[in-house]
Amino acid sequence: MNDERDRVLESDIQNRLKHLNRKLEIEGAISKVLLGKLLAKLNHGTVTSLQDAEFRVFSQFGDDGIIQYLVDTLKIENKRFIEFGVENYNESNTRFLLENNNWQGLVIDGSEKNVQYIKNTTNYWRHDLSAVCEFVTAENINAIIENSGFNGDIGLLHIDIDGNDYWLWKAITVVRPIIVIVEYNSLFGAKRSITVPYEPDFVRYKKHYSGLYAGASLRALCQLADEKGYRFVGCNSAGNNAYFVLAEQAVALKALTCEQGYVLAKFKEHRDEQGQLTFTRGSEAIESLRGMPVFNTRNHQLEDL
Repeated sequence: MNDERDRVLESDIQNRLKHLNRKLEIEGAISKVLLGKLLAKLNHGTVTSLQDAEFRVFSQFGDDGIIQYLVDTLKIENKRFIEFGVENYNESNTRFLLENNNWQGLVIDGSEKNVQYIKNTTNYWRHDLSAVCEFVTAENINAIIENSGFNGDIGLLHIDIDGNDYWLWKAITVVRPIIVIVEYNSLFGAKRSITVPYEPDFVRYKKHYSGLYAGASLRALCQLADEKGYRFVGCNSAGNNAYFVLAEQAVALKALTCEQGYVLAKFKEHRDEQGQLTFTRGSEAIESLRGMPVFNTRNHQLEDL
């Protein structure tokens, strides 16, 4: 009898703690959004580059501030965004846009657990957010987007899948975003126009233990942007996200060359063959990838990194 009572008591305590933690999490998010609102207002009239605008609310680095600066500067009528590779959406580049600006959004992730987590959050009923579980490929991305009710002009598209990022943006035709954010691999340098070769089932840690063999160089993305009618307007200071704006909307922003906007990433995410972080700087870690095949987007040939 005592054992049963103890189990009931323990279960009750766990439920109360879970409820308390959730309440604190919600209250913390509200405070962060309010602070972000203030920081966004302070940016008015003081920003001379994207990096000046940076602040972090839910983004991993300073992208929340950059996005707020861009949506305040540009004329965006269709306040809708798409982001894929969001994991559980706790740390994301569009969550502040959702909560602060109340945009309509579509988020996509390949994990059913992550998507279910998103659907169980207060964001899912408080805002017009759709969450879809799919492993995105160049072949299915347009259908996924269209089947989710998104097409034509939208405000923002963010691509961060640690692999086929270049190929996904190249494939997308059903939406015409004003702002495009794409993760780039700064370790590929600023001179070569290269990306990992396309494989529909690409997973970076399966392709190379380091986790660094993924994505595309900034120059490859700038080339693709030009083909699609976009202007490169800069990178975040962390050196992982590149920003592009539809050319006809980019009048108020300074267009940059690849060399002008390139930022070498400072973070150290190289892993050894046992999957452990080595904290090796990128300029040294890239040596572990020498000889790996890359696709040259200018001459459409495979070559060695």
